[in-house]
Amino acid sequence: MLTLNKLKALRRVLVDAKRFYLTRIFGIDLHPTCQFSLSAYFDRTFPKGVHVGKESYVAVQSMILTHDRVRGLYVHTRVGKRCFIGARSILMPGVQIGDGCVVAAGAVVTRDVPPGCIVAGNPAKVIREGIDVLAYGRYRNADETTLRLKAEGLLD
Repeated sequence: MLTLNKLKALRRVLVDAKRFYLTRIFGIDLHPTCQFSLSAYFDRTFPKGVHVGKESYVAVQSMILTHDRVRGLYVHTRVGKRCFIGARSILMPGVQIGDGCVVAAGAVVTRDVPPGCIVAGNPAKVIREGIDVLAYGRYRNADETTLRLKAEGLLD
C-alpha cells in the first residue's frame, strides 16, 4: 500500500520547484530554510512584498497578502524567524509577525504580532506571550509533553 511517507521525496521535489518558481520568477523573499505547504498562497500581485524568515513554516491553504485593491495598498508583509503560520490563516497586507510566533489555524491577522507570541481568532488576538520555540515554530518541550502523555496513557 502506498503511504504518504513514501511520497516524501516527491513532495520535496515539488516544494523545491515551487520555491524556485516563486523566488526566481516572481521575486518573493523566501529564506532557503523556510518550509511551506504546496497549497500555501503567497500574494503575486505585489510579490516583492512577501518576506518569510529563516526556519519558518507556512501551513496548508494559508495566505500571505501584500495588496488591498480597495484602499490602493501595496505593502510589505513579513514573517519572522522560527514562526509557524497555521492552516487556513490569513496575514493581511502590511502585517509583521515577530520572531518565534505561532499563528493558530484559521486566524486572520490584521495587526503586527510581537515576538514570542501565540495569536488566534478573527481578528487575531495574542493569547499567550513569552513562548519558546525551535525551528518551524515547534515548542521546545513538545517531545517531553508527548512522552509524558504516553506514560500517562493519554496518547497512543
